[in-house]
Amino acid sequence: MPKEADQGEGGGYKESKKEGMHDASEEAPQDGFSSLTASPPKLVSVAELMETAKGVTNMALAHEIMVNQAFQVKPAELPEGSVERKVKEIMHKAFWDCLEAQLMEDPPSYGHAIKLLAEIKESLLSFLMPGHGRLRSSIEEVLDLPLIQQQAENGALDIGRLSQFIVGMMGSLCAPCRDKDINKLKEIHDIVPLLKAIFSALDLMKVDMANFAVSSIRPHLMQQSVEYERSKFQEFLEKQPNGLDYTEKWLEDTVRCLREMDGSSAASSDPASLLPLNVHNHAYLRLLRWDHASDPFPETVLMDQVRFQEMQLEAEQLVLLSSVLLVVYTTTGDAISGLPGLMETLKNTVSVMLADMHTPSFSAQEALATIGEKMCVELSQCVSQHGYSPFSPDRKNILKGQISATIRPDNTVRKLMDSRVQSYLLASLESSQHQTPPLPGGLVPVSRELKELAVRFSRLVNFNKLVFSPFYQKILRKILTEGESLSE
Repeated sequence: MPKEADQGEGGGYKESKKEGMHDASEEAPQDGFSSLTASPPKLVSVAELMETAKGVTNMALAHEIMVNQAFQVKPAELPEGSVERKVKEIMHKAFWDCLEAQLMEDPPSYGHAIKLLAEIKESLLSFLMPGHGRLRSSIEEVLDLPLIQQQAENGALDIGRLSQFIVGMMGSLCAPCRDKDINKLKEIHDIVPLLKAIFSALDLMKVDMANFAVSSIRPHLMQQSVEYERSKFQEFLEKQPNGLDYTEKWLEDTVRCLREMDGSSAASSDPASLLPLNVHNHAYLRLLRWDHASDPFPETVLMDQVRFQEMQLEAEQLVLLSSVLLVVYTTTGDAISGLPGLMETLKNTVSVMLADMHTPSFSAQEALATIGEKMCVELSQCVSQHGYSPFSPDRKNILKGQISATIRPDNTVRKLMDSRVQSYLLASLESSQHQTPPLPGGLVPVSRELKELAVRFSRLVNFNKLVFSPFYQKILRKILTEGESLSE
């Protein structure tokens, strides 16, 4: 029978009920520096995960596991209504219909059933850890295929008894999130529906096992992955001697910007702003303001370009959201200050309206005009309920005008919020792993989203630093030495 979501084999969990698993998923991009791309991720198998753990032979998969804490394998599903899905459904229906017909013969024919039992045995054994000797012996003894074949030939095969053993063994090996699925199997008494349900549950258990493998190998993968990515990039440079041109320009531009911020184009003796760590942090922060349409992305971060783009869009949305909320509260003042639940209500309203702000069809002007109208309605109701004077038409117009003005990049409130978001992300790079930088004023309404963004941004940056620090140090020494020469 074709396996529906065979994610491969290897490993197991534990005999005594399992660590928690999650169903969220991310996928891994294609590997290789020789064709650096920011391509969409792909579904991976347990076999790939285990191979990655042994030798880090799939660089992109190892990279994905390291930088994405939420990385999970998910069941492969064909698109609804696709030709592939229809063919698969027809083939599976034909198989199960054939199995049912064989079992209803007199005497029953067990050819298909024995093949299924062999697949099930193979799957159960693949879940076992090296210390599961007792369970292995039990599976080998009960699902003894030569004995089963002999029983079938003599009309003494009890498929029902074997199925119940299988269900019990699955209950011992599955992750906690599958307990309900296993309990449902115990309620099925017809053989064919039960075997069909067993295969579906086994497919889910294989996905759980893959995710268990991910969580298990991550702590042991860091050093291997860093060294492997660095060596592969060095091989790429040997073939492409100019393979760091865009990275060098990225760092040069960062140094120039820092010197301009210091008020001088010449390098001073050893300004703190030009310390390598500071240059690195500001360089990464600039990736969240990148013009992806016109500026080539630095080679050393190209594999994560899509991630940096997504974070850039998130930061822009948080800036606009916090700007609108700051305008609302500064304009309305004491009338709404401190009212429980109001901030969250207003935030949710604005968030919904800005959810599609980076899609081609989105009109920021129209969205902010609608937000202004909604804010006036909700605030008018709120101040009236708490005994304050209702909003006058002039006050409403002022509020709507100030909200609409936040779309302009030079808007004072927007520039302030953008500066504070950037400052917080920079502080997250400068702080230690277990410290959270203080939240700048005006960002409390988006604190949860901003902190989550900062954690993902810092994790991605820190891993990139580990891999490429030797290349960055060499480039920076050259840039700063040239700057000193020019200043003499």
